[in-house]
Amino acid sequence: MTRYPSLPALARALHPLQSPPASAPWNSDEVADLLPPDHVHREAAVLVGLVPRAGGPRVLLTRRTEMLRHHPGQVSFPGGGIEPVDRDALAAALREANEEIGLHPDQARPMGWLDPVVTISGYRVLPAVATIDAAFVPVPDPGEVAEVFEVDLQFLLAPGNLRQLEVEYAGRPRRLLEFRHGPGHAPHRIWGVTASILFNLRERLARAT
Repeated sequence: MTRYPSLPALARALHPLQSPPASAPWNSDEVADLLPPDHVHREAAVLVGLVPRAGGPRVLLTRRTEMLRHHPGQVSFPGGGIEPVDRDALAAALREANEEIGLHPDQARPMGWLDPVVTISGYRVLPAVATIDAAFVPVPDPGEVAEVFEVDLQFLLAPGNLRQLEVEYAGRPRRLLEFRHGPGHAPHRIWGVTASILFNLRERLARAT
């Protein structure tokens, strides 16, 4: 059985909070030919929230509404593009979490960064990892968030729960990462960039422990 990592182990697996990674996205090869050669990625940030529960930490996720322009209906982390009003990427992730699910910045304790990822919509995304106050009650913005839910971190770290598929897309095979979580008749499908971020968390933890 996969053991829960301690908070010190989690911290060791992350880039320091004071030093956001400036490297190229680790999944660039998967999407490089899907964007124009001169494309300049828009900077974005998401909040990977870990909620302490009696049975172990759980990861806070959202399901986007079907009306959104990018990735409608998909499972995602709270987050979005970095705006001029944001002091930095962390401020952007916290602002978006407040707007999308009502998380007050005082209810999050940032720990560090995962590696940046790039999306097929042209964003370079920095994932900030934070612990979330267990008393937090989500208040989703109905225009953006259809559902807020939690997934056991142990489920996401167990190798057997991550499917790695090869799909043909835009002229060549590509790797697709996917989790299926929840009741058999209606599981949440966690895939795309969200699954990639969770995969990166698992890989960094494995290297740090």
